[in-house]
Amino acid sequence: MEGDEEEDYMSDLFIKQDVRPGLPMVRRVKEAIQKEEKQKEANEKNRQKSIKEEEKERRDLVLKSALGNENKGFALLQKMGYKSGQALGKSGEGIVEPIPLNIKTGRSGLGHEELKKRKAEEKLENYRQKLHMKKQANEQAADEFRIRFKTKQEERKMEGDLRKSQRACQQLDTQKDIGVPKETWFWIKPEEEDKKDEEDKEDECTGSDLSVSEKLHILTAYLREEHFYCIWCGTTYEDSEDLSSNCPGDSAADHD
Repeated sequence: MEGDEEEDYMSDLFIKQDVRPGLPMVRRVKEAIQKEEKQKEANEKNRQKSIKEEEKERRDLVLKSALGNENKGFALLQKMGYKSGQALGKSGEGIVEPIPLNIKTGRSGLGHEELKKRKAEEKLENYRQKLHMKKQANEQAADEFRIRFKTKQEERKMEGDLRKSQRACQQLDTQKDIGVPKETWFWIKPEEEDKKDEEDKEDECTGSDLSVSEKLHILTAYLREEHFYCIWCGTTYEDSEDLSSNCPGDSAADHD
């Protein structure tokens, strides 16, 4: 018989067959997946629906279908001139579709969903308030840091100006053969002259209740009146008239 004849390996039928390695395994996997999907479909069809599912299907079917003449409310509307698809109201400004039915399927009491929604909104609002307060606290801390840093810089600059004024006062007093300063803190003490670390330097004017800014103001005024010298300009003027005419002022701000 022809079915029992040995297949010709040189025929077109044999040559057209795909003999790439691994293909039989791929075919078996695909067949297994298809078989599993068919089994799932069969199980889904044979599965008995629960009472809730059947109720939902019947309800959806009824809600999707239009009201017929057997409905007393619809028949009454038709007697008053209403036509299917027409908006309600004398002028047709009312709704066309019925108000949707909101089916409650859970076992919670009435208003429970609104309560949950309100609590969620309150929680979100509290979270936003906390974020806002944290942002304000960070901004306030940053502002305070900038103020402290600026104040520290101004204090260091003022201390440097005071030492500069003390050196100038000592030099100018010595040139006038003044052996003792008018105030003890007008000159820098020798042991303090060699100190390089300004932050660790102790107060030069121990025993005085004046602040650095007050000392600087008093000393610069003394240099202007006694020596006609301005530390901001770094210039010694001929007299008071020359000083007042050519010097911008008696503070660093006036010279900026």
